[in-house]
Amino acid sequence: FSANNLRDSFKVILQMSAVLTYASSLPVVKVGRMAGQFAKPRSEDFEEKDGIKLPSYRGDIINDIKFDEISRQPDPNRMLDAYSQSAYALNLIRAFASGGFADLEKVHNWNLDFIKKGTQDKYLDLANSITDALKFMKACGFNQQNVPEFKQVEFYTSHEALLLNYEEALTREDSLKGGWYDCSAHMLWIGERTRNLGEAHVEFMRGIENPIGVKIGPSVENDYLIKLLDTLNPENERGKITLITRMGSENIYDKLPNLIKKVRENQNNVIWSCDPMHANTYKSSTGYKTRSFDKILSEIEAFFNVHHQEGSFPGGIHLELTGLDVTECVGGSQKIKEENLSDRYHTHCDPRLNASQGLDLAFMLSEFLKLKKG
Repeated sequence: FSANNLRDSFKVILQMSAVLTYASSLPVVKVGRMAGQFAKPRSEDFEEKDGIKLPSYRGDIINDIKFDEISRQPDPNRMLDAYSQSAYALNLIRAFASGGFADLEKVHNWNLDFIKKGTQDKYLDLANSITDALKFMKACGFNQQNVPEFKQVEFYTSHEALLLNYEEALTREDSLKGGWYDCSAHMLWIGERTRNLGEAHVEFMRGIENPIGVKIGPSVENDYLIKLLDTLNPENERGKITLITRMGSENIYDKLPNLIKKVRENQNNVIWSCDPMHANTYKSSTGYKTRSFDKILSEIEAFFNVHHQEGSFPGGIHLELTGLDVTECVGGSQKIKEENLSDRYHTHCDPRLNASQGLDLAFMLSEFLKLKKG
């Protein structure tokens, strides 16, 4: 974690959103888990190596990844460290978002540099179209001086509300309007493992006014999903719930259409978003946990196709990426292979797309969106 890493991650999100805004002709709301993945859900309570059994690593907010007895003990002081790091990150993001770093022309020039430095000539037509659009707006008198949106952006923070001790400590009552808000982030989400009715995480989330994301995998049942939505959003408020599907590229055509039909039939107001990362994770032949760029893209395209077929609206994508040049996911224009993963595999949690792969995804999705628009 450093200012430079934070800047580079923010930069690639700006670049991707500029491309997607142009291709979709729609505003892109930018939301990110920027300070790091502090809390990590685990399937197993313990980890065993060479006959030694220790508590699982649960993220830096709880314990350390080092495999020894002292490091794996939960330490509540880590919550204070996580809070300080998050506050530092948020202040820096605010400065980047409003201080000229997010200037639209600058962002577009970064995209042009990405195309020129690589072998991505296929993206050049789209980039040139954006250049022409910027020139047209400038000729019409729209520029950085009289249109604030040209040089600054709104950016929101989000993370999984996993560690309730931390989330509860940062929950406050709105002194003007009433209602309780979890001030640890603008938007919180609830995970596939913790979205159980009658249990602590759902109980906490139904009591806060923040926008809420809900991860849903291929195991979710139609009727259960409706009960969950009615519990988390009893007033059926628009914009309150984002359903983040994580089906896997092989399952999405079978599972998603029926869920969309059921939600529409029950008239629940939801935003549909696609997490193409988690259900496409596998262990490589070299022993590293990884994800395939092609599978990620395939699930996103399937997500858009299903919504197009069902007459519903695909509202967003939910990615794990970094601005760093890591080698954690295979594929993309850099043609990272499994044998390359060890070169720069830095994650302590899940494998991330690097900056180049993130931009590849944005440009490819933009071409797909243009075809859908006709």
